[in-house]
Amino acid sequence: MFDLDLWREIFQSINKNRTRGLLSGFTVAFAIMLFTILFGIANGLENTFDELFIKTADNAIYVYSGRTSKPYKGLQVGRAVSLYNEDFEYIKNEYSNKIEYITPKLSRNFQVSFINKKGSYNVLGVHPDAQHIEKLKIKKGRFINLNDIKSHLKVIVIGRLIEEDLFGKTSAIGQYVNLEGINYKVVGVFKDNGGDSQERLAYLPITTVQHIYIGKDAVGEINITYNRKMSSDEALTFGTDLTQTLRQRKNVAPTDQRAIRVNNMALQTKGIETMTGGLGILIFIIGLGTLIAGIVGISNIMIFIVKERTKEIGIRKALGATPKSIVSIILIESVLITALAGYIGLLIGVGVLKWVGPSLKEYYITNPEVHFNIIITATIVLIAAGTLAGFVPAQKASRIKPIIALRND
Repeated sequence: MFDLDLWREIFQSINKNRTRGLLSGFTVAFAIMLFTILFGIANGLENTFDELFIKTADNAIYVYSGRTSKPYKGLQVGRAVSLYNEDFEYIKNEYSNKIEYITPKLSRNFQVSFINKKGSYNVLGVHPDAQHIEKLKIKKGRFINLNDIKSHLKVIVIGRLIEEDLFGKTSAIGQYVNLEGINYKVVGVFKDNGGDSQERLAYLPITTVQHIYIGKDAVGEINITYNRKMSSDEALTFGTDLTQTLRQRKNVAPTDQRAIRVNNMALQTKGIETMTGGLGILIFIIGLGTLIAGIVGISNIMIFIVKERTKEIGIRKALGATPKSIVSIILIESVLITALAGYIGLLIGVGVLKWVGPSLKEYYITNPEVHFNIIITATIVLIAAGTLAGFVPAQKASRIKPIIALRND
């Protein structure tokens, strides 16, 4: 049942002892504010690392070929090593349980035109899985499919900005663009969060590129995303095994870094995991230290408050107040001040992050924000600590005889 007199008395006590209330409130507010800012900065650093991988999948492996840099089995240095469709099929079948998506890729720059408009764009020959590896979002139509690959169809998927460059406000779907004398039907338009350069790319079926422009089934590179259930260490092992297998297939020295090169994003992911893990531990320790300092501060203040109010407690007892009512008043006052101060500290902390957030990007801190459940938990811990710290001396003081309490200095 709501006791109006009790709450009136609590607010009168707070108003009468403003300095005491401000002191205890400041301790809590400062602890929560600092806690909020620290965790916001930590989240901002994690957001920066996530942003670094937005252009492509963070579980990607890129396989390239080049020229040999070491003699091997009687073969000379400088021998050209190429990847072919059969290598793509071998990897796809041999490592099917470890691969999420895979595509061969050929890259070539073309003059692309539509009626009287034209531009120079990078055009990639790929398989359907490239859509997922490159994180492309289909805006209109579709992406390259298996039928396009099997039939060597003259179809093209263009970036959003190519559509704007060549077609203006007209939809490109179903229209034909010319790539240096050969017409291709536009079957899709995509968006890419990687930036403008990524949205000025175009994709063709790789078999069409091989048949018309290469004259053989060679591929420039093979892109893979490994199974996300694999750990970073397992992905690194997979990359090493893949590298050695391809070097054996191509009669390349096991230590030849130029003939077969594998860029495994798991190496960067592992480094970032280690860095963010260490950063998380550091922030946690600092945050915990801040929280403990806040707990100690509010606890000391509560003990001081109870001791200071010993005479007041004696007067209340002399007027007939029960120990329970005395303890309740002190604890409710403590919880009210702590909760209000915690909320103010949270608002200040969030406000500081919002204010300085945009300027922190140059320091690799992107969109610093804080999860409210963490801050609410920290506030509850402070409230609980303050309540517990005040309960014991309040309970003890409430049992003192009025005459003794009134004599207390």
